[in-house]
Amino acid sequence: MSRTSSTSSQPPEPAETVNSPAPAGASRRQVLARTGAVGAALAFTGSLGELFAGTALAQPQGRGGYGPLVPDPKGLLDLPEGFRYRVLSREGDRLRSGEGKVPSNCDGMTALQGARGRVHLVRNHENRADAKIQVPTVDGLTYDPAGKGGCTALTLGRDGKVLDERVAIAGTAVNCAGGPTPWGTWLTCEETEDKAGTNGYTKDHGFIFEVDPADPHGSGAVPLTDMGRFQHEAIAVDPRRGIVYETEDAFEKPFGLFYRFLPNRPEGGRGSLRAGGRLQAMRVPGVPDLSTVQETGTVFEHIEWIDVPDPLAKSTPIRFQDFGAGGITHAQKLEGCYWGGSCVYFVSSFARSEDGSGADHFGQVWRYDPEARRLTLVIVFGPDTDIQLPGESPDNICLASGGGLMICEDGDGAQHVYGLTRRGEVYPMARNRQNLGTDDEPEWGELAGVTFAPDGDTMYVNVYNPGTTFAVTGPWRR
Repeated sequence: MSRTSSTSSQPPEPAETVNSPAPAGASRRQVLARTGAVGAALAFTGSLGELFAGTALAQPQGRGGYGPLVPDPKGLLDLPEGFRYRVLSREGDRLRSGEGKVPSNCDGMTALQGARGRVHLVRNHENRADAKIQVPTVDGLTYDPAGKGGCTALTLGRDGKVLDERVAIAGTAVNCAGGPTPWGTWLTCEETEDKAGTNGYTKDHGFIFEVDPADPHGSGAVPLTDMGRFQHEAIAVDPRRGIVYETEDAFEKPFGLFYRFLPNRPEGGRGSLRAGGRLQAMRVPGVPDLSTVQETGTVFEHIEWIDVPDPLAKSTPIRFQDFGAGGITHAQKLEGCYWGGSCVYFVSSFARSEDGSGADHFGQVWRYDPEARRLTLVIVFGPDTDIQLPGESPDNICLASGGGLMICEDGDGAQHVYGLTRRGEVYPMARNRQNLGTDDEPEWGELAGVTFAPDGDTMYVNVYNPGTTFAVTGPWRR
């Protein structure tokens, strides 16, 4: 195939699509009715075993999760019986470092192993120009003084109590999600394409930054420009090859792309990504829009990766750029991303034809096998009854310590963390009770940044608004 402005890393091959029936998952309404969490409104189909292939997670005992959610008398977070939470941090409180207040809009997060049994939590703040409380600017940690986003880092002792809380990076914008690296740092992603001169910014935004919570001044505030400038969402790192996969949550058509970054130093290590590399976008031959794929178990062979013509998007956003005669593959609301076994998984939260997508769905999970160059649709979410009730729009996602997945919900109505077992059962794990509205018209902020401690005994999760970080302990391995 002739190329104009980009080249493929492999010789183009014809796409082969295999449609095979997949076992139907249980209706979430049926599962949650058994656990006492009535009102759920989601069914899904898919091959759940694929989501956990190659992982060492234990098989959960019993069925239907951990039981019904128990109303929290403090009105903060509902959990199953036997579980308890500790509030680690709240928006507006003073940072222990004395650098200012805990910023607004707590979003993506990871938990990294520290020295002497400590745990480092790195927490994004998805602050825009109108943020209520910005990330305080700190010398040596600030990229653009006009940027109000960034990350804060909490250091927890062996007993789970907060020992320290400080700014880890500042002067960035709309830090949504990101992902951990195998060498113990966090890649925080800016979900914006604003350039210098827009919204008061003095520098271009839309980059990835590396954050070392154990030594923030060592990592500094350096944009990893070769990894692209676009509306980043999340990343996942292939620990064997060093390849970084990136999702793009673009807000209008043409929607985002799924990327991979081939680093010049694939062996990794803190600061290795500053050495640059090559950014490519995924092309599924013959499929310009992933939302049009509706049947779980659909497989695409011979996936192509096309060099991005201008990763810095100096004049044209990447998703608008010319990828040659074969075009490129788009998808609406590409969000969560994680590495499991030998594959990378990524989430499309929803697609709406009224927004310009090729079809409608209420969430997909895709699996890409780099060795086989194979893409598989493993989960499709869809409404069971009333889509205004809990259930649509899966967002942040992580592997759970007791087996299966934890999925943050970012939709209408009540907001939950849902668990997904290997058997295909969906169960409620947590519900945000902080009502931002009124009794007659309640409104709840999304849950975000779900992650587990390295030992698997504690789940950490944020409420986006009002910004709150919880540590949840209990009988995870029950």
